[in-house]
Amino acid sequence: MTTNIENIIENIDFSMKMEDMPLTEEDKSRLRVCLNGNKDINKVLQETIKKHTVIAT
Repeated sequence: MTTNIENIIENIDFSMKMEDMPLTEEDKSRLRVCLNGNKDINKVLQETIKKHTVIAT
């Protein structure tokens, strides 16, 4: 299973590199957590969006 997850991450990273947007280690870590079923993908997406959202004041 771990090999399969690493292959998935490698394929995603390859695709992102083609767009000049390689995955960071943090990105890969988030993917591992979700693909292992340790955390809900929707929760991770919400956390990531919140982290990178700038609210104008």
